Amino acid sequence: MRGTKKYPHVIDTPDTGKWELAGYETTLPITEKSNPLTRELDKADPAQIVQLLKDCDAEIFQEEDEALVNYKRLYSDSVLKIMIDIIGKVQEVLKEPDNTLIVLSGGGASGRLAFLMAVSFNKLLKGLGREPQYTYIIAGGDRSLVASQEGPEDSALLGIEDLNKVCEGKKKVIFFGISCGLSAPYVAGQLDFCMNNLDIFVPVLVGFNPLSMARTDKIEGFHSTFRQVAERMEKLQESHRAFILNPAVGPEGIAGFSRMKGGSATKILLETLLLAAHKTVDKDSEITEKCLLEILRTYERAHKVTYGQSKKIAALVKQAGTSLQKKAYVYMVGWHTLGIIAIMDGAECIPTFGADINDVRGFLIGDHSEMFNREADLIAQGPKFAFSEDDFVKTILPSLTELDTVLFLFTMDDNLAEVEKLVVQVKERTSNVQALSHGTVGQYLPASLKKLFSSIISITWPILFLEYEGNFIQRFQRELSTKWILNTVSTGAHVLKGKILHNYMVDLKVSNSKLFWRAVTILQRFTGHSQAKCLEGLLQVIYHPEPLSEEIRAAEVSKHIAVATDQSKVVPTALLCLLRNCPVPEARSRLDGSPSLRAALEAALNAPGRKRAAKPAEAEEQST
Repeated sequence: MRGTKKYPHVIDTPDTGKWELAGYETTLPITEKSNPLTRELDKADPAQIVQLLKDCDAEIFQEEDEALVNYKRLYSDSVLKIMIDIIGKVQEVLKEPDNTLIVLSGGGASGRLAFLMAVSFNKLLKGLGREPQYTYIIAGGDRSLVASQEGPEDSALLGIEDLNKVCEGKKKVIFFGISCGLSAPYVAGQLDFCMNNLDIFVPVLVGFNPLSMARTDKIEGFHSTFRQVAERMEKLQESHRAFILNPAVGPEGIAGFSRMKGGSATKILLETLLLAAHKTVDKDSEITEKCLLEILRTYERAHKVTYGQSKKIAALVKQAGTSLQKKAYVYMVGWHTLGIIAIMDGAECIPTFGADINDVRGFLIGDHSEMFNREADLIAQGPKFAFSEDDFVKTILPSLTELDTVLFLFTMDDNLAEVEKLVVQVKERTSNVQALSHGTVGQYLPASLKKLFSSIISITWPILFLEYEGNFIQRFQRELSTKWILNTVSTGAHVLKGKILHNYMVDLKVSNSKLFWRAVTILQRFTGHSQAKCLEGLLQVIYHPEPLSEEIRAAEVSKHIAVATDQSKVVPTALLCLLRNCPVPEARSRLDGSPSLRAALEAALNAPGRKRAAKPAEAEEQST
């Protein structure tokens, strides 16, 4: 397709996907649709898993196809124009640092990315001898950075309260509210608050669905739906008082798993925008489309360079999968911002795959004294919130076994003697020690360190001769490359463990309203039953052994979530109950006795006497 595109591209993006056709899974927003590329992901081997997820990530860079549903894409003129308009607003704040602020906010994966970008751009300012002007907000506070806490995302009022705290006394605030699916109540509340205070705030909504697909569910304790908030913003965009950045990047490789493509696209979009603002703020030169395209193409190059290592990534997927299949663990130990990427990846496996806290876990090596808003909320708060080098050495290292996999993440500019010292300690416990290293042409690993690793993914980047702000491009490329690799490894490992059915997260934790309704949708897709019957089946599992009363059925969703949050295997149990028409104890017994969760569900779908199961997309159409 390269020849038909408006812009020259670094990579070949996949042909236009079936998901772009007008009739494809019409009841679902793009971010919740299943991706046709990965329909058989659960049957893929490690090499195929890497190839499929590579193709999914490449969809980020596709251009719009006017012959199909006309979704705006990353390279669409309208998206680039809005980015340029926002850059102008950001530069006004950068030029007047007194009592001004740039806030990045989100829940879960989006909040962790907000944290990462605030850290990066404050570091950029510090290098210029300037005071920090960025801050982040994450639903649930700093503890949500290192541990999975989905519940706070459901509170619009908590979002407003948190925004009020960080912006107290500020005269001008640019607010970026990140919600990949245009769905998070926490962000909706903040955007609404901004629009009620336009003398101070310029609100920007970042997500990856058209406005027509924004969430319409009632938000408990709040006066508007997300769609209503977004539509109000759309009207204000006409007068440049609010902005919406929502290019489509296609469905996720695992349906609804927005930490993957949605997270990567968030990072690409906002870093491009903010870096362009910094590059030109002191030069009084006009931001052009060409400037944005040059930065966007560096991320395309990162995709090409990263997946040029596909064979080694596949070997790492296999190794990590083996550890999980043997009920052992995968630890990722990263220096500086690569450690943040590792923490993000591990924390996001818990709600998605029903993973144990240690199944896939990240640790941050290096100084983090100026990173967090409230570091006291994290230090010495127990094993759930362990994230530092000290935590790794004291709590993880002594319990490592030969079955565990440890992956070290660093650049050639890090303290390699420090890396070597920790690797030596880990090698005493397990031989499954891997590395992902980033360097530039002419940099090499010391032989003494190189020989310690059983496998190394060594990524070499070209030397860039750029001005100070431009040097951050390479930092951002390395972070995105690391994110792509870790997302592929942790997702692939859980696929191999049997945690995925087709390309659905059938063992998700029912821990907020988005995940609650996603669970109902998954039950509909695989059973073909109505929403009402699937909702009833889900509640029966959540409240078992208590019989369902009318009072329970009529309760707010938040009550169901409070009961379900700490339960395991809720969705697969409900799915087995519906497929086999069996009681909850029998379903649980079948799951416990099966070699994998997927095997138990496949057996039920293919059971004698059961009508041949509809393909997931067909089931979705039947139930609407």
